[in-house]
Amino acid sequence: MFTPPEAPCFIVHNAGSGRGNAQAARAAIESAFSSAQRRCHFFSAKRGQDLPRVIDQAVQAVTSEAGILVACGGDGTLNAVAQQAWRHDLPFGILPQGTFNYFGRTWGIPADAAQGSELLLTAQSQPVQLGQLNDRVFLINASVGLYPQLLEEREHDKQRFGRSRLVALGSAITALRHHHRPLRLQLQYDGQTRTLVSPTLVVDNNSLQLEQIGIEEREALAHGRLVALATKQVGLLALYGMMLRGALRQLGKAEDLVCFNFEDLKLESSRGRRTIKVALDGEIFHEPLPLRIRVAPKPLNLMVPPGHQPAGLESTATNTTETAA
Repeated sequence: MFTPPEAPCFIVHNAGSGRGNAQAARAAIESAFSSAQRRCHFFSAKRGQDLPRVIDQAVQAVTSEAGILVACGGDGTLNAVAQQAWRHDLPFGILPQGTFNYFGRTWGIPADAAQGSELLLTAQSQPVQLGQLNDRVFLINASVGLYPQLLEEREHDKQRFGRSRLVALGSAITALRHHHRPLRLQLQYDGQTRTLVSPTLVVDNNSLQLEQIGIEEREALAHGRLVALATKQVGLLALYGMMLRGALRQLGKAEDLVCFNFEDLKLESSRGRRTIKVALDGEIFHEPLPLRIRVAPKPLNLMVPPGHQPAGLESTATNTTETAA
């Protein structure tokens, strides 16, 4: 999709997300656009419940003026705005303000508002793969079981202690200590059916996140597939050990890890459940079973810095070039 270099940006700004001062971030963005003599318009949400209404207003403005829909906030904000950009085939830019910023860092976009704005001003539209769970798309990952519980624990601790990676680590340790009984899942993919007993299943669409925990199978993302990770039915000490392996970028070597890639997966619970709690890019939902998790049938039109390749897949690109040579 061609996006004119002078196209105005309509920025959905979640003032309640991110680690820094929302007013300072907005001022830095406005300054960068003013210096470049480029139009930008803010649509600000002060509370989470305001976000859907604000996104709808921004989508209408983008459509009427052939502009760019931009999300400024944490992973949940990026996901919410991306849903609508994807559905309406709109060019989508990001100014990430989250704690881990996996999606932004994958595409070379930092959490610093001024630096991110400078990159957005020269970015070009590029088709980017999304995952899809039922009718919702995800940028980074989707999960069931223990991982959504961990995210809820982390959000609770953020409200008490603030946003930091240390708080996130403490939340993970607490969630593992109180982990619930394993799920018994029926999976169908690539023409096969398997039963998986595990406390959690995570489906990843982010090469940087997979690289940072030591998963070599991330290269499947470059071939239009998603990567699933699950632990076998193990005790608490083994779960702590796997968390340590992930921190040391060695999770892929764990004997108790189940890892496979797929394009389209059907997930059912053998316990007669009708719904299941899922996490999509850090946001919690309850979805009806069975779940259908797949590569989204069309890409997202993401505004990417010129010449940037997704982090975590550089070795894949290098190997492909060497093989062709």
